[in-house]
Amino acid sequence: MDVLQFTLLVAAGSFGAGLLGSLTGLGGGVVLVPMLTLAFGVDLRYAIGSSLVSVIATSSGAASSYVREGYSNIRVGMFLEIATSIGALFGAYLATRIPTAAIAVIFGLALLYSAWDSFRSRKDEGDVNTTPNPIAVALRLDSSYPTQQGPKTYHVQAVPLGFGMMMGAGTLSGLLGIGSGAMKVLAMDRAMKLPFKVSTTTSNFMIGVTAAASAGIYFSKGYIDPGLSMPVMLGVLAGSMLGARILMRAQVRTLRLVFGVVLLAMAVQMIYSGVSGKL
Repeated sequence: MDVLQFTLLVAAGSFGAGLLGSLTGLGGGVVLVPMLTLAFGVDLRYAIGSSLVSVIATSSGAASSYVREGYSNIRVGMFLEIATSIGALFGAYLATRIPTAAIAVIFGLALLYSAWDSFRSRKDEGDVNTTPNPIAVALRLDSSYPTQQGPKTYHVQAVPLGFGMMMGAGTLSGLLGIGSGAMKVLAMDRAMKLPFKVSTTTSNFMIGVTAAASAGIYFSKGYIDPGLSMPVMLGVLAGSMLGARILMRAQVRTLRLVFGVVLLAMAVQMIYSGVSGKL
């Protein structure tokens, strides 16, 4: 395989990753890192570095559309970015001192839990919490999002729990280079009781800041290769822009199913590769 073929294949795979990341709030890194390491034989840390660059591109591409349409909760996103940025710096520090096989297993276990949680039953999207939370009211986090019946108001819950989970999500982002979109969506969807589409779109709004906090450390260590990062970034950006258009008309139940299936497949692959020493 020559350089041109490699670049085109990486760009095509990154397009699919960006599309999926935009639809589910994962940020694309959850597919990119396994794809680059397992399919193309890229060193795990270089794959993580390129993934972080692509995560920033995904956030920039998709988040602008979601903000304009009124889905993203900007106040929630900016508040939780404090926790994710602190965690991302810590995770990037750990990544330079942990063997790649161990990182792969941690990656897989995190995704396995996320996949299991996404398949659990929950109330329909219309049954959002209607009881105001004092902390959320004080911080003015409550908002509304567009539906076919018009704007629907929701109330943010469990703010301290969500903040703590976001610090863990930031650590995973810096350690694994995945934007930690899965953990962000779960924290906002399950703990803070935001509607699923609000959770995914707010996650897309946040992941760029989280990734930028840890990308500097990877860059200083030489793990960001421009020749690899460029096709990855362009492919993910194009996919995320298309995904933002599709999301507006997508069914929540379908998004949850796709979310869980992809996470399950990636989890099994990464755990196997880490335990067998292939990474």
